Amino acid sequence: MVGTHYHFKNFWDVKDNDVFWCMSDIGWVVGHSYIVYAPLVAGATTVFREGAPDFPHNAVFYEVIEKYGVNVIFTAPTAVRMLMRYGEEPASRYNLRSLRFLTCAGEPLNPEALRWAYEHICGSGEWAHMVDNWWQTETGGPCLGTTATMTTRPGRVGKPLPGAVMDIVDREGQPIEEPDKGGFLVIRKPFPHFSRTVWGDPDRYADTWQQIPGVYSSGDVALRDADGYYMVVGRADDVLNVAGHRIGSAEVESALVSHPEVAEAAVIGKPDALRGETIKGFVTLRMGSEGSDRMINDLQLHVRRELGPIAVPSEIEFTPTLPKTRSGKIMRRLLKAQELGLDPGDITTLEE
Repeated sequence: MVGTHYHFKNFWDVKDNDVFWCMSDIGWVVGHSYIVYAPLVAGATTVFREGAPDFPHNAVFYEVIEKYGVNVIFTAPTAVRMLMRYGEEPASRYNLRSLRFLTCAGEPLNPEALRWAYEHICGSGEWAHMVDNWWQTETGGPCLGTTATMTTRPGRVGKPLPGAVMDIVDREGQPIEEPDKGGFLVIRKPFPHFSRTVWGDPDRYADTWQQIPGVYSSGDVALRDADGYYMVVGRADDVLNVAGHRIGSAEVESALVSHPEVAEAAVIGKPDALRGETIKGFVTLRMGSEGSDRMINDLQLHVRRELGPIAVPSEIEFTPTLPKTRSGKIMRRLLKAQELGLDPGDITTLEE
């Protein structure tokens, strides 16, 4: 989805007295590398805080920014959507003008979340710049992103960053050149901070270079527009197959979250004898909104308008929270296992 194009000032100039806050769990690659090592090597002051972004109260995120004069934040889209749930009033009580740069990674950043954060956290671009980026633990740093010289396109993560040779291919490894046609997101060659193996399991690492011969398979599905901007649709195993149509879970979730009363959403596919799969949505509403049959109908009509009838969830369940890893990724696998009575597998990374 390409919506309003935001143009920003250059907020990326490095300052000697930067205060940097990475909101990840410190046990994650983002945690130790981007909370401890990198900020200190760069000469920045680093903030690290244990606890959820809404505990002990729903404005603690803004309180930390004001109290410590935070200039740069690295967070996850799930954290932004959590803040959306509480509305703009908590943000309005604090001075956020120290903030210069807000960046998200970990899951696709849906346009509605970007627009909300741009307006209420970044002052509609008056004092802060906001971007999306894509990477994985194995890559050690962002591979796709939107630089300060580029136009930000809501729903698009950006373009390959220097040193990263990215592509979208089919199952046979053939490049997909057609604009906005989905395929597998791959990396064509290593770079200096790319991992060399997986500790204690070299075969697992080697497999990521053999699933599609000659390239690193990220496990994500993506598409690329005519201008070279990438959109990461979601994990390959999160792609839904409804009546022969391949639908990215992120597309349906983004459509749900674009409804003004929705804070977060996750969707799964359920086996169906006729259609292959049907879609079930799990929805967390914003504060002050209540789940009802009427709300379900409104959300289904909203998705129909946004994506078409094939993408409409057959079921919608309202839930106060969604299961997440400590790094902020929604555990759709756990939702699916609970729904279908399956073994959820490894849940040691579960936040709660």
